[in-house]
Amino acid sequence: MTATLTPPAAPPAASEAPARARAGGNPAWATPALVALLLATGVLYLWNLSASGWGNAFYAAAAQAGGDSWKAWFFGSSDASNFITVDKTPAALWITGLSVRIFGLSSWSVLAPQALIGVATVWLLYLTVRRRHGPAAGLLAGAVLASTPVATLMFRFNNPDALLMLLLVAGVYGVLRAVERGSTWWLLFAGSMVGFGFLTKMLQALLVVPAFGLAYLLFAPTGRVRRLVQLLAAGAAVIVSAGWWVAIVSLTPASWRPYVGGSQTNSILELTLGYNGFGRLTGNETGSVGGGGGGGGWGATGWSRLLDGATGGQASWLLPAALILTAAGLVWSARKAAYVVWGGWLVTTALVFSYMQGIFHDYYTVALAPAIGALVGMGAMTLWRRRADLYALLVLGGTVAITAVWSYILLNRATDFHPWLRVAVLAAGALGAAGILLSQQLGRGLRLAAAALALFAVLGGPVAYSLNTATTAHTGSIVTAGPMVAGGNGFGGGGRGFPAGGNFGGGFGGNFGGRGGGGMGGLLNATTPSSEVVAALRQDSSKYTWVAAAVGSNNASGYQLAGELPVMAIGGFNGSDPAPSLAQFQQYVREGKIHYFIGGSGLGGRSNGGSSVSAEIAAWVQANYAATTIGGTTLYDLTT
Repeated sequence: MTATLTPPAAPPAASEAPARARAGGNPAWATPALVALLLATGVLYLWNLSASGWGNAFYAAAAQAGGDSWKAWFFGSSDASNFITVDKTPAALWITGLSVRIFGLSSWSVLAPQALIGVATVWLLYLTVRRRHGPAAGLLAGAVLASTPVATLMFRFNNPDALLMLLLVAGVYGVLRAVERGSTWWLLFAGSMVGFGFLTKMLQALLVVPAFGLAYLLFAPTGRVRRLVQLLAAGAAVIVSAGWWVAIVSLTPASWRPYVGGSQTNSILELTLGYNGFGRLTGNETGSVGGGGGGGGWGATGWSRLLDGATGGQASWLLPAALILTAAGLVWSARKAAYVVWGGWLVTTALVFSYMQGIFHDYYTVALAPAIGALVGMGAMTLWRRRADLYALLVLGGTVAITAVWSYILLNRATDFHPWLRVAVLAAGALGAAGILLSQQLGRGLRLAAAALALFAVLGGPVAYSLNTATTAHTGSIVTAGPMVAGGNGFGGGGRGFPAGGNFGGGFGGNFGGRGGGGMGGLLNATTPSSEVVAALRQDSSKYTWVAAAVGSNNASGYQLAGELPVMAIGGFNGSDPAPSLAQFQQYVREGKIHYFIGGSGLGGRSNGGSSVSAEIAAWVQANYAATTIGGTTLYDLTT
């Protein structure tokens, strides 16, 4: 027998969502609340944005190149002379490249599009959740996403993850619309969003596909055969929306396009299935740094990976709550399709990230944030509308208490970060959970107070981390949200990045630290060249295809961004791609296409089975050309 409490004087409707929400309308408070949420999100994501400079200079340089050359824009080249591409598909660069072309090159033209994408993602998540679970659930889902620390980080940064999240949330919207009436068109739309997600960050976009397919198979109001045919059509939409660009790259002669960065054979298929594909699962990523099975340099694998060290503070604040509320929604909700979609997204992605043995960074966990937000918003409102059921109240109150305890643990890892906050969150969680359990006996005012305490308990920690993230500059290729925590190591398990001035195996020998002036940049960051170096690069620049060449894309990017002129990135991102060969480089020099070779520390080497051609080129330059120091930077004039 179901245990119950005395229902309130005005019992909630039997359905989970108010009739106005089902009919497409909103209560009077919903629109102002949504506007407030989106404005707050915009301020959070845009505040002090230029403090991060170029953000990830690797992608910023490609945006600069795309702003100068349509060919570089289409292929995702690192430089406007189209020597080599970035090691991803280029959809995210299409947006920043257009921004640079329209507004000129600046920190804002590179980073502001990401912030606007973040606001759009929060809005779209609200619409997706609100459609079947009401505006309160949509607002809570949007607030959870907006305040997740790693979401604040990535929506203020120019990695591809921001656009990927928007596209995948759009995919969920399409799937749930398709489920409502068995719509083929909405299912094709969802497939297309996944396909464009592939063009943003390759195979990671496909992690949501099992959940999409399962939800439609189980809940679409149409015959089984028709469902299967529709899903096959959606799969074809994925292939077409992603495959057209892959086909063009594959069929274009190598001499007509840039080298495919990140591959060892100048192949987009190798990049897709190897370095950015199954290699991420097995750790066998030829040409990467820190590779190797069992997690290698990327942190220990296992079920607790997403909870440990600094990784836990990125997106796991409400991860236990999301899992609990997924189970509750599958038991109590009449709208189980949404729980299957979002729960499948969350569980599949979390399992892959927990056990993948290849490259893993803390910021990858932004892929969990939309699903966590949706599940928390839907689950909390599902249970609250069933609050006459004692078991529903126990689950909801217990979820608040568990989340408060977990927030206390996460906050306790950053021992110097507002020590009072962890105590306040714990106390608010206890009072909020008690208020929820006694809600049937409390008046309206006390129920609202209990809800406010519960909201502070579950969002106080992530909001504080997000504010810290928004007021801290983040540059380089590996960034982490929130304050420094005990046990952070800068790889898969915490820290803000690689240790400043340290080296990281692979024979590269370059610095992994932050930005600095003069000399070479790091493997994971760019240098800020002196004005004297920039002037030297710009002198007679029209005579050269590349004003300079440097080992590694980040080493090249700082000079390219400063001079807004093409700089050849020898060996691609890690300096371990076989491009160009020594003979090709020598031919470019004979033809007078390269002015300078940028020297300094870490002149290349072999990385996890990758090519050693960058070291061969560096040795040849050192043996045949005289070094000159300009503004603290070592340059070799290849025209003398």
